[in-house]
Amino acid sequence: MDPDYTRLSIIIPMYNEESTIARVLDEIAEVNIGAITKEIIAVDDGSTDHSAAIVQQFAERSPLDINLVISPENQGKGAAIRRGLEHITGDIVLIQDADIEYDPQDYPQLLAPILSGEAQVVYGTRFHHKIKGMALPNRLANWILPRLANLLYGTHLTDEATAYKVFAAEVIRSINLRCVGFEFCPEVTAKIARAGHKIHEVPISYTPRGTQAGKKIRWTDGVAAIWTLIKYRFMP
Repeated sequence: MDPDYTRLSIIIPMYNEESTIARVLDEIAEVNIGAITKEIIAVDDGSTDHSAAIVQQFAERSPLDINLVISPENQGKGAAIRRGLEHITGDIVLIQDADIEYDPQDYPQLLAPILSGEAQVVYGTRFHHKIKGMALPNRLANWILPRLANLLYGTHLTDEATAYKVFAAEVIRSINLRCVGFEFCPEVTAKIARAGHKIHEVPISYTPRGTQAGKKIRWTDGVAAIWTLIKYRFMP
């Protein structure tokens, strides 16, 4: 393990996730990542439910280092992540959704390539096996986006839109992000690739949820992601 990597900053952008955020925090607390310490930066993006209060209550009883950042109004996932990045103190940064589609037990394999010095950017790929229950528009977008990224940027991705993205802190700090909404994924992919960083993929588990269960991404976000990948091929 690289001795320079001692602390993991976990950024959780959240908007109206009172039904799942406590479980996510519990699972983060339980996962064993060895000698690496954890900090959580939970960014409440103008929630109108009890998401922020649940995080605050959890922080009061948990030994974890939890920083709750509150935005007065809803701006979008990208804006929440950018705000979270202003508060990180770790050597590695991991993006964690506030729902239960992704499993924190995958942290060890996500961190391994960075800790070994093999990579500075790691994406968790959901498509190493068949996924059941993913809506057709989302499936189509997830088919198009990695292929478009590979064509435009010379990457070798199977899952561009995965929420599990992990970065050496100095790498993500060097990227000038402008995203507000779900275009965080294509923007960071484009700018990481243009900066010459190889994106390493590892398999992860994934349980999709539908709109009735609180999923917020829509087909229009897929169109925006395609445009974002194309745009940043030619723009700084």
